[in-house]
Amino acid sequence: MVFVTVGLLLNACKSQHPALPVVAKVDLDRYQGRWYEIASFPLRPQKNCTGTYAEYSLQGEYIRVYNHCIDSTNGKVKDITGKAWPAQKGENARLWVQFFWPFKSPYHVIALDTANYQYAMVGTPNRKYLWLLSRTPQMDADLQESLVTYAKSLGFDTQRLLFTVHR
Repeated sequence: MVFVTVGLLLNACKSQHPALPVVAKVDLDRYQGRWYEIASFPLRPQKNCTGTYAEYSLQGEYIRVYNHCIDSTNGKVKDITGKAWPAQKGENARLWVQFFWPFKSPYHVIALDTANYQYAMVGTPNRKYLWLLSRTPQMDADLQESLVTYAKSLGFDTQRLLFTVHR
């Protein structure tokens, strides 16, 4: 979930889809750290981005969110810092993320390697945004295909997925 824009924040809550299922629980201590973007429905600020990743760290009652990429046209870093928090007390697979106050956007963990925390898939309930994430810059092809198939079964238009270049 990289470089959330105001348009995303305003539109992400509107959905004509059935409820988006999420994983049962996210261990936020284990979720901390760097996650490489493997594929996404890219946001406008991600134009020409390569090497995209997010870093999450617990900061009291919030999760610090740092998103980073390199603009392939000029080599400059594009980054932004925000915060995330559980949408409901006692549940942490549905989060809110905020980069610009007062706007917030849903961040729903819809797939997760609960054994080793090596991959995750995050989406928005309106199916407009989707991210495949991995602890490494590349993901096993069979796992990637399985996640894409699962996303499609949830109503995401997986034809829109763009795969991130990591160098």
